[in-house]
Amino acid sequence: MSPYLMREFLTDIQSELVTEARDLDTEALGRRMNVVGGPTEMAFPKNVGLLFFNEQPEQFFPATQIDVVYFPDGAGGDRFEEKIFKGPLGRITRDALDYINRNYLKEAVVKHPTRPEAERFWNFPLAAVEEAVVNAIYHRSYEIREPIEIRIDGEYLMVLSFPGPDRSIRLTDLQAGKAVSRRYRNRRIGEFLKELDLTEGRSTGVPKILRVMKTNGSPKPEFETDDERSYFLIKLPIQVGFAFNNKAEEQVTEQVTEQVKRLMLALVEQPLSTKALLSELNIKHRPTFLQNYLQPALQQNLIEMTEPDSPRSPTQKYQLSIKGKRLLDRKS
Repeated sequence: MSPYLMREFLTDIQSELVTEARDLDTEALGRRMNVVGGPTEMAFPKNVGLLFFNEQPEQFFPATQIDVVYFPDGAGGDRFEEKIFKGPLGRITRDALDYINRNYLKEAVVKHPTRPEAERFWNFPLAAVEEAVVNAIYHRSYEIREPIEIRIDGEYLMVLSFPGPDRSIRLTDLQAGKAVSRRYRNRRIGEFLKELDLTEGRSTGVPKILRVMKTNGSPKPEFETDDERSYFLIKLPIQVGFAFNNKAEEQVTEQVTEQVKRLMLALVEQPLSTKALLSELNIKHRPTFLQNYLQPALQQNLIEMTEPDSPRSPTQKYQLSIKGKRLLDRKS
């Protein structure tokens, strides 16, 4: 297990153990966090410790990963975009949710002539997506060699995990938001996810999904499993008033300025730094570049930083986002 990951976790949750952790070796720190067991002469990492505090938990639990698959032409189309997240459970959960939020969640604003306030809604509300993904992380079996799969198309965002819910939970109760689990699979994983503010536990995830979808004006989510409870599928239908079609994409394209288009075309081949972009676009006035080219492209999520966690890094470069690539493909 990585002491760096363990100390990073303690810092994230603002634990009082942070200061003391600097002076503890990996075994001692692991015992304090209850992720190391066994006698001193034969200490061993517990499964939850390997899942959260090892850089490659898939070595021990194959298929510990999250696959995000997007079908721009619908589930029956030939094209798809895929991103695979591997690593410590806490990190890949956050990274996958951030990736989905940046690339696939969109807000629509509808103005009504009869009232001053506009109506705002999302194709898929983030809070519902978070609960569905964290539910899969929490309740999947890490002995089954199948990844968590998140599929997105023009009708649904679906989260598939294995196996299904405990047999004590009736699907009708689940659909009504009244299901209460009598047994918790992966209780220790749930405790760590709760520490990271990724879940509340206590069977509150499904009721929250139902509540958030209703508030967003979305159709009811669908929950699916089989008689053997071999899998669990959460289907979040797209908000019916959301224009998730080619026209919407074309409207976005029309709003892109010529300056932003030039910037995007400059990034087709490879990521470039600010200095390289100034040279490529033959722009000498840096403030003009920032105001008319770089900032609008970032605000519209058409480009992204190669080092988003260090915006001022001297090695920072910019590259086309999935959204930007999709718009260029459509134009070509």
